[in-house]
Amino acid sequence: MSVIEVRGLKKSFGNLEVLRGIDLTVEAGERIAIIGGSGCGKSVFLRCVELLETPNAGKIFVDGEELTAPGVDIDKIRRKLGMVWQRFNLFTHMNVMENLTVAPIKLLGMTKDAAREKAMGLLATVGLTSKADAYPEFLSGGQQQRIAICRSLMMNPKVILFDEPTSALDPTMVGEVLAVIRMLAKQDLTMIIVTHEMNFAREVATRIEFYFLRIKKFMSRARPPKFSTRPNAPRPLPLSTSKNISPTKFLSAPSTSWKCRAEFKRSRKNTG
Repeated sequence: MSVIEVRGLKKSFGNLEVLRGIDLTVEAGERIAIIGGSGCGKSVFLRCVELLETPNAGKIFVDGEELTAPGVDIDKIRRKLGMVWQRFNLFTHMNVMENLTVAPIKLLGMTKDAAREKAMGLLATVGLTSKADAYPEFLSGGQQQRIAICRSLMMNPKVILFDEPTSALDPTMVGEVLAVIRMLAKQDLTMIIVTHEMNFAREVATRIEFYFLRIKKFMSRARPPKFSTRPNAPRPLPLSTSKNISPTKFLSAPSTSWKCRAEFKRSRKNTG
């Protein structure tokens, strides 16, 4: 059974259409990297998946339960999702240990001793046991982001959503955060990662989804290591096509919209 299934997701802000009929299925153990230009709606998609933004249309299923159904217990389903933000979003009035243990104690009914033991174990895996009593303002960006990842793991999520987890870090701190995500990937944790780190996406992801700004959809997929990080590399075929369909058949297919054809022709022209 799919861990996450998104059907026909649409989101607009006034007259600005951001997401147009997004479909995405994520199976247990998959690591999906979402790649696209800045400001094209990747983060909005993640926020919609967790219902932090209300979609205008479409359905979202988490572990078989519809998050968008009327009258559903949103908070209960949302606990199955972990979120790691660009800007960490740690509670500044709490120290590291309090940041990690407050949610599992209040929401999962975990005892303080059990929560602290688990938190110390997670801090050990990211090399930050010495920071258990420190406050966020005294930590580097890389340290705060590693703790934010630990905070998500404290809730035993089915999926962790990473919203450009290294975008707020300087280059010297990017590596330490990516190392933690690599470690999670080896544990077969299900993840959706919005990132601009192309080499990292190719290394960690089991599938890469490309978001095209012009048509506001995930149009193509690649499975590493076939995905190329070269700027002028040919793009894979859109999602609506079969694996072995030829470009000629794709362009002439009745189900292929004129916008898909235009995007595909443009990409082939640009790549020679």
